[in-house]
Amino acid sequence: MSPSPHPPPAPSARLLSLDALRGFDMCWILGLATLTEQILKSAFPTSPIVSTIALQFDHADWAGFRFFDLIFPLFLFLAGVSLAIATPRRMARDGRSATIRHLLARAAILVTLGIIYSGGVKNGWDQIRWLGVLQRIGIASAAAGLLSLELRARGLTIAAATLLIGYFLLLRFVPVPGVGTGNYAEGMNLTNHLDSIWLPGRKYDGDHDPEGLLSTLPAIATALLGLLAGKWLTGSASPLRKAAGLIAAGLLMLVLGWAWHPYFPVIKKLWTSSFVLVAAGWSALLLALFYSIVDVLGWRRGLSPFLWVGANPIALYLFSGFGFFRLITERLVTTPPPPYDWLPAAMTFALMLATAQWLHRRQIFLKV
Repeated sequence: MSPSPHPPPAPSARLLSLDALRGFDMCWILGLATLTEQILKSAFPTSPIVSTIALQFDHADWAGFRFFDLIFPLFLFLAGVSLAIATPRRMARDGRSATIRHLLARAAILVTLGIIYSGGVKNGWDQIRWLGVLQRIGIASAAAGLLSLELRARGLTIAAATLLIGYFLLLRFVPVPGVGTGNYAEGMNLTNHLDSIWLPGRKYDGDHDPEGLLSTLPAIATALLGLLAGKWLTGSASPLRKAAGLIAAGLLMLVLGWAWHPYFPVIKKLWTSSFVLVAAGWSALLLALFYSIVDVLGWRRGLSPFLWVGANPIALYLFSGFGFFRLITERLVTTPPPPYDWLPAAMTFALMLATAQWLHRRQIFLKV
């Protein structure tokens, strides 16, 4: 076989497509979804098409999958891709022990930030939300990173499959007191039951949490699938083959996820194994698209805002969650009547982008 005319990027090279896709993902959380929905409803208030589109900017009530259900698992998938780039580099530079300490310290910092983000101790120690979005990112990515120190691609694939199948078997065959086995309804399943018994503090949904204890296991699989995608992208295959491989893997995971759905429903709040596959399938397809456009074709036009946001996602998430952009908007813009009621959302989103650009232009990257 003749060598590829396109030399692969070095394992430590930064994939701009990763920043761009991460920024694309975060923009929807940081106001783009609200702004898009408000503009569409103001422009077409009676359109059934707009109503259908607007549903995609909210989570499915329980079983099912909408666009907004992809935002969180896509970010966790991309955290796995980042691990495939950063962990080998840190191993080569600092050694194994330092890499392990970094993974554990990063997880501890994200868990702490997540607790503060969710209210901290302002309502008392018994009202702390111990598990949440940032906590899940920290724990799942640390677990995936530690596994990557011990296992090659085949072992990581087996680990992800074991977590997904094992989680299904637990929910399918371990009985819930007073309910029995194989019930996936809210409050009637093993995941929610264990949260109600063993998860202390405040839970997001009463006595259980969508980022609870048992559902952390399939979340680790999400990070592992992203890590495998990152290993593939930093491997020796040609760019065309890399993109094709991501597309093939994405389509396969979508087929497997929806084929599993009748037996183990796609439910984000349980992070079911079928949900992991469906979300990872779409994540792989989006990564293939952004990789092809940004890193292979070298296209940057119009993507700068995503690159700005993708370079500081956690910092911007915290700024937004603490109300930084919203508070400034409330002091600069009144609430106008329809059809201009989208202006405050536009101002909030513009402030976020301006902050992201300011940080990026000064090469300030607030990483954990």
